[in-house]
Amino acid sequence: MAKNRLLRMDNVGIVVESLDDAISFFTEIGLKLEGRAMVEGEWAGRVTGLDAQCVEIAMMVTPDGHSRIELSRFLSPAVISDHRKAPVNALGYLRVMFAVEDIDELVSRLIKHGAELVGDVVQYGDSYRLCYIRGTEGILVGLAQQLGN
Repeated sequence: MAKNRLLRMDNVGIVVESLDDAISFFTEIGLKLEGRAMVEGEWAGRVTGLDAQCVEIAMMVTPDGHSRIELSRFLSPAVISDHRKAPVNALGYLRVMFAVEDIDELVSRLIKHGAELVGDVVQYGDSYRLCYIRGTEGILVGLAQQLGN
């Protein structure tokens, strides 16, 4: 008898205050808006444990079509906590890492759109150039440019 196996990671969810701003930020990185919808009702609350809820979501997809970010804006119940300014070593803190072609070009473009470089763009051996940036609403994003082949 075959064991159940993991098929793939479907998406990473990020709760935001402004769906439009978050869509613009991830579009600037290179993701595309796949769809936008309202998720509401008793069934949705049973999944999240929040009772009845009303959430506007936007699904962003990477250029290769394999990875997604689900952006959620809660209309009800109200947001009860805000971790947007938490440092990178905060327990449970989430960051998303993207592989990019030209880290310097992308960082420069994102800074022009209000993002902040967290530390420095650093080189790890002969393998990668890496950095963390904080985008709209303090969303922490890692960028990695592979060097060589």
